Amino acid sequence: MKKLLLLLLISVLLMSQQSCKQKNNAPSKDLISEINFKRGQLISCGADKQFGTIEFETSCNGSVKKDFNLAVKLLHSFEYDEAEKAFAKVIDEEPNCAMAYWGIAMSNFHALWAPPTEAELKKGAKAIQIAQSLKKSIREGDYINAIASLYTDWEKVDHRTRCISFEKAMEKVYTKYPDDKEGAVFYALALDAAADPNDKSFAKQKKAGAILNALYPNEPNHPGVAHYIIHTYDYPQLAQQGLVAAKKYASIAPSSAHALHMPSHIFTRLGLWDECINSNLASVSSAKCYAEAAGIKGHWDEELHGLDYLVYAYLQKGENDSAKKQWDYLKAVKEVHPANFKVAYAFAAIPSRYLLENKLWQQAANLKVTRANFAWKDFPWQEAIIHFTRLMGSVHIGNLNAAKDELKELNRLHDTLTNQKDTYKANQVQIQIKTSEAWMCLKEGRNDEALMLMQLAADMEDRTEKHPVTPGEVIPARELLGDMLLEMNKPDKALEAFEATLQKHPNRFNALYGAGIAAEKSRNMQKAKTYYQQLTSIANSINPTRPELEKARLFLFEKNIRAKT
Repeated sequence: MKKLLLLLLISVLLMSQQSCKQKNNAPSKDLISEINFKRGQLISCGADKQFGTIEFETSCNGSVKKDFNLAVKLLHSFEYDEAEKAFAKVIDEEPNCAMAYWGIAMSNFHALWAPPTEAELKKGAKAIQIAQSLKKSIREGDYINAIASLYTDWEKVDHRTRCISFEKAMEKVYTKYPDDKEGAVFYALALDAAADPNDKSFAKQKKAGAILNALYPNEPNHPGVAHYIIHTYDYPQLAQQGLVAAKKYASIAPSSAHALHMPSHIFTRLGLWDECINSNLASVSSAKCYAEAAGIKGHWDEELHGLDYLVYAYLQKGENDSAKKQWDYLKAVKEVHPANFKVAYAFAAIPSRYLLENKLWQQAANLKVTRANFAWKDFPWQEAIIHFTRLMGSVHIGNLNAAKDELKELNRLHDTLTNQKDTYKANQVQIQIKTSEAWMCLKEGRNDEALMLMQLAADMEDRTEKHPVTPGEVIPARELLGDMLLEMNKPDKALEAFEATLQKHPNRFNALYGAGIAAEKSRNMQKAKTYYQQLTSIANSINPTRPELEKARLFLFEKNIRAKT
């Protein structure tokens, strides 16, 4: 009997050892190669590999610690391609480092951008499978299981639902490991990723902000803390709380084009146009450098993202020549990589902003689609911007038949987005549809209906928020309501609309000018003076080219003459 028990004990021990051996076996080179990780020399422009400071503890070999920390720093600045390359380097040096595969999955998530592509989802899911098969600490297993929730059943479960699952899983990590700073930072990111754009209480953003602000004093050079504070407060009601981080982030990670750009989100929200311009000039320059160093054929998407914000800021300062120069440059761009939603948005928004802000209706009605290396049908929300611009141009030059054709296109694109269950973007197009119908009614003499529809569009827009990648709506609906009320000779109501616009979009050129005109027509000369002074103070370039500035300066000159006589 004792002999039998001894044999059983030996058998159990042998099986346990075999199980552990299997558990510790590194994945085969063929399996790793099959996933096709991005690899190559790390590329950075400007300051040499300056991406901030972080410490992420893992059970991986100490020899890969420096590379792993660098990969996480890149991840925090959304340098996803370079982060994946850095995590792949760790895997090449230590194939059984489970957290390196976690990093690959995180690099293919793109939390605050567009949902991952099918190829990215497949890559992330395979990386997680390997990570879960390897030996790791309990804490590391919790991290891996958290990002696994983003990839689990991705073929069946929609992106937003999986984002919420990731948020809940990271909350458990945050709660279970209260001293884990990286867990707190990534939980804050998960909260921002899962935030509902229609939630005007900003519950998740405020929770994320509280976590990040608690970390910031002791982590002033952490790229994720500063970066996510900016995203967390990228809303009119919250933007002021992100200004300190916005002024700091570029100096934390000067080797990242995205880090150079991100402060402009807060600068745009607060109407700090000079700061926004400087931020994006630096970002665009860095992005061009990156494209050249990486051997990208054509342009890098981050460059066009910066151009969108740059043009927006130039327009608010009345610098049409500078804005037009960027648009002309964009016209020559024929190839961008990756050709994603940011790229399509820039191609649609830059010309549309220029024409609509300047009320160049004839050119707007005839706006041509730029042809680059992407199909517009893949980006219905962005395509809608082109049709909206043409429609507004057609309405204002009196070509209602053309406007009706463009309205049909807007309704088609709205239906496409609805069928894709992309509620947010469908709603954005619906706002354009209601705005379009309002102006068509106005031109047909149906003023009451026009005003009702335009008010509806403005209210709809107020109930939601801009997409995280955009500087703002192509043109605010409430500002257009103010324009309509001026045409109806209702300056008092128009002034209310422009002032409401300025609450959400401080220092917007057209809203300031519209407020000045409305106040003047309402015989409120003090308010007119205030808005015209603010406009001329902001549009303070040596050679601004907006004719509205002549009107504002003439009013202020005559007001000053009367005050002296």
